[in-house]
Amino acid sequence: MKRIHNQEEEQFKKLFESEKIDRFEDRLKILDVFLSTENHVTGDDLMALLEERGYRFDPEFVRSTLHLMARYGFAHVNRFDNGRVLYEHRHLGQHHDHMICTKCKRIIEFENPALEEHQIQIAKAHGFHLLQHKMELYGICAACLKERQTLLPLTLARQGERLVIRDFFGGGTARARILAMGLRVDDEIEVVSNQGQGQMVIAVDMKRYIIGRGMAEKIICEPARKP
Repeated sequence: MKRIHNQEEEQFKKLFESEKIDRFEDRLKILDVFLSTENHVTGDDLMALLEERGYRFDPEFVRSTLHLMARYGFAHVNRFDNGRVLYEHRHLGQHHDHMICTKCKRIIEFENPALEEHQIQIAKAHGFHLLQHKMELYGICAACLKERQTLLPLTLARQGERLVIRDFFGGGTARARILAMGLRVDDEIEVVSNQGQGQMVIAVDMKRYIIGRGMAEKIICEPARKP
């Protein structure tokens, strides 16, 4: 990896010098700090890393350097489901995809040559010339799963998750209202939307249900087992 980073810095020097980019030495320091982390970073994250190294740059200068790094192919810009702009290294000839934990927001990079080849073959079968692609898998990471309760109220479920209803809390009135909606214990449900506040939308057997948070709090579920 050190060799790759040295190559990146040499190419950075040549390109930026040939383009007569201003404050070249300062921008090279920013690149060096950027390459020193393997994390996906925001502009603010990079500012913090620079300050740890004793550098004091204007935020706008750091942002403009990041934009130039992305423009010339040294950084890749990601916008995952929350829309936040994250930068990561872009090494020529290398490709990886991402798994994003919807709970802790951890980003896990992975490579799978067989999957890459399968995508190429699918594109070819459709007469499609593949130029580039990205894959983002959203779910719950192993660490978060370990900390999670086996049984949980529906309000804590994540969008896209599949669950099984195990019980209803809240007394006879609440139970009657839930049953009247058509929901039953042992129903397998899919969480269509959960914004963390307001109503939720779930699906059971291809049918959608809109549920208020108070009612959803009374529906106790556990994660559905994988087939």
